[in-house]
Amino acid sequence: MVRFPSPFLAALLVVGLGLPARGEPAPAAALPVGTVTAQRMAIDKPLDFVGRVEAVGRVAVRARVTGYLEAVAFTEGDPVKAGDILYRIEPDLFEAAVKQAQGALERGKAAEALAVIQLQRAQDLLDRNSGTVVARDQARAALDQARGSVMGDEANLETARINLGYTTITAPIAGRIGRTSVTKGNVVGPDSGVLTTIVSQDPIYVTFPVSQREFLRYQQGGDRPDRNKVAVRIRFQDGADYGQVGRVDFVNISVDRATDTVVVRAVMPNPAGALRDGQLVRVALQVGEPEQKVVVPQAALIADQGGVYVFVVEDGRAVTRRVTPGSGGAGPDAVIDEGLSGGEVVIVDGLQRVRPGIAVLASPVGPSASRI
Repeated sequence: MVRFPSPFLAALLVVGLGLPARGEPAPAAALPVGTVTAQRMAIDKPLDFVGRVEAVGRVAVRARVTGYLEAVAFTEGDPVKAGDILYRIEPDLFEAAVKQAQGALERGKAAEALAVIQLQRAQDLLDRNSGTVVARDQARAALDQARGSVMGDEANLETARINLGYTTITAPIAGRIGRTSVTKGNVVGPDSGVLTTIVSQDPIYVTFPVSQREFLRYQQGGDRPDRNKVAVRIRFQDGADYGQVGRVDFVNISVDRATDTVVVRAVMPNPAGALRDGQLVRVALQVGEPEQKVVVPQAALIADQGGVYVFVVEDGRAVTRRVTPGSGGAGPDAVIDEGLSGGEVVIVDGLQRVRPGIAVLASPVGPSASRI
């Protein structure tokens, strides 16, 4: 027959084995959480604006002479170099005009040579008292007239050659060419309007309006930075960063009365042609020196009616810390202006089950995937 120990002996066994006594709840196991150490980092203080990309050079290509369009020698949308042939106008009539002007010039030169001979003859006769002063003066006037005619013929020839050159329309600048408004076989001329447009690619402008409030704030500041040293960075509409850094090169001399803003222009390198004329971008101006700020992952932030807070681990327990997020964060990181001093162990994983004062088992999950 099996005999059970007395209650006194059972109590001794419980105490000896460290088991909870009857009626006392067992202590809760620590909740495993993932943590990151709050870091102090040098953070830029960018000013954000909405900007528009503008080409440095823009040329509206037009025809300067009238004629049948013989060829369109480019592919729409392709890059072109200065001097590349874009259009060819039928040159036959202009070549004939050059020859006609050359013939008129030759006749004029012959008349000039004859006038020289006649003047010399009239002078010789006058020297031998066989001629008259009137005849000599008439010969001199005829020579002057012949020389004037030659000058006009030379100008007509030059004009004809220029017009012949205009039958080949070339690119005046390097850049990317747009659509053509005319096709082969049409008659084009100065009244045909813009045939196509070329916009330069590298470098390129980015213009953006700055409010009077911001403009005056930095204009009156004692530590106002040199505009040529203000770094300009841009982001595309999908949030992707543009890899090049630009510089402010122009601030408009007047304020737009409709918007109360000042237009600022930056020059951006564009070697790969990623920026296109007319494109809308986000502009970030880096002014002043970077400041030391505390950075934590965005995933650590929790918002409620009282504001924003994070959970930090202190003595093995989760403790609430109210924080004030600042500007300048990027990607998965957030800048904290107040509430953290750096070095705190901040909970980022397992927040769904964390409650103030609960025991936690902290496991580092490594640094934030993206830093500013």
